[in-house]
Amino acid sequence: MNVTEQSSAPTWGDGAVAARLAALGIDRPAVAAPVGSYVPALRDGDLVLTSGQLPFVAGALPATGKVGAEVTPERAQELARACAVNAVAAVHELLGDLDRVAQVLKVVGFVASDPAFTGQPGVVNGASDVLAEIFGEVGRHARSAVGVAVLPMDAPVEVEITVRVR
Repeated sequence: MNVTEQSSAPTWGDGAVAARLAALGIDRPAVAAPVGSYVPALRDGDLVLTSGQLPFVAGALPATGKVGAEVTPERAQELARACAVNAVAAVHELLGDLDRVAQVLKVVGFVASDPAFTGQPGVVNGASDVLAEIFGEVGRHARSAVGVAVLPMDAPVEVEITVRVR
């Protein structure tokens, strides 16, 4: 399986969160196949942790490069949103029902940054904002926004989430 091939993922299913996703016009992306020795999401007791999710859209990265150079902060914020939706899809694939999410606990966003770029928190707001849109108050979380030199496949942004489940 090559890096951009993905598993099938037809719908978000039923429930209040699925209805909110439909109202927001957010289609369920396929969960990206791992490109290494890891799984997209793992459950440990009442926690689900996702691996870092790149901003794949329809199996491809819509942009590459450093934020503050080849990628604008506004575009990077959109890409962080896509990363978060991909992370939610990984949680859904593991749980089968997003209504089981009791709280989004932590978001970690990595931003491949030009050395002069210092707006990482604004970029990662794209992920934080969509999680609040999807889950409401349950989507409020602790967060880190980290600037890095490079990310896999020259992606501008990568996001991982940790959620508590019922």
